[in-house]
Amino acid sequence: MAQNPMLNEKAFRPSDGPETTGPEGLHLVRGQETARPMTLQGTINKTFLLLFICVVGGMMSWTNPQAWAPYIGILAIAGFVVALITCFKPTVSMFTAPIYALLEGLCLGAISAAYNAEFHGIVFQAVALTVLVFFIMLGIYRFQIIRVTEKLVKVVTSATLAIAVFYLVSIVLGLFGVNTSYLTSSSPLSIGISVVICGVAAFNFLLDFEFINRMSSQYSVPRYMEWYAGFGLLVTIVWLYIEILRLLGKTRSR
Repeated sequence: MAQNPMLNEKAFRPSDGPETTGPEGLHLVRGQETARPMTLQGTINKTFLLLFICVVGGMMSWTNPQAWAPYIGILAIAGFVVALITCFKPTVSMFTAPIYALLEGLCLGAISAAYNAEFHGIVFQAVALTVLVFFIMLGIYRFQIIRVTEKLVKVVTSATLAIAVFYLVSIVLGLFGVNTSYLTSSSPLSIGISVVICGVAAFNFLLDFEFINRMSSQYSVPRYMEWYAGFGLLVTIVWLYIEILRLLGKTRSR
C-alpha cells in the first residue's frame, strides 16, 4: 500500500541483524529490537515529544524574530537535509527527528512572528485550526467515517506528489522572472489553490494514522521506528500549519 512518502514500508526494513520475512514481504529483525517492538502508544508519546521540541524552538525564534529572520533560509535547508537523512536512514531517527523538530520550530517561529506582525492574531487562529483539523481527521479515522482504501491512498498520494511538483515548477518559474502570483496573492484562484492544498494535507493524516496503526499492531518492527513514525506525522502537521497560515494571510489581505 502506498503511503505518505515519509512513512513507507521500505523504511521499516532494518539493514542490520538476522532477518525474517513477515506479512507483505516486510523484513523483520530477530533479537533485541523485536523483543521491544514499536507500539501505538510509544509512537504517540514520541510524536508529542517532537511537537514539544518544535514548540520550544518556535518560542525561541518567536520571542526574538529579528535575530532569527536572517537565518530562515539556512534553517529550512538544514531541516530539509535532516529530513532526507531520516528518510534514508531510519535507524538514526531517534537523533535526527528531534533535530528536525527543533530546526522546523525555529523556522516556523520566525515566519509566524512575521505573519503576526502584519495580521495580529493570525498565528493563534492557524494553530487552533491545525489542532482542530488534526483531531477531526483522527475522529474520522477512529470511527471509520472515511475508510482508508487502496483507492483513497493512491488518490491522496498522487495529489501530494502533484503539489510537490507544482511548488517546484513554480519556484523554478519564479527564478526566471515568470509571474507566480497565483501562489502568493489574495486572488480567488490563489485562495482556491491554498484550500485544495490544505485539504490534501489534512487527508494525509488518514494515511499516517492507518500506516502507524498497521505497523504497530500487525508487525514486529523495531522500537526506534516510533521516532520515525512520529517524524512522519510531524512533517504533515508542519505542512498543514504552514498552508493554513498562508491561507489565512491571503484571506486577511482581501
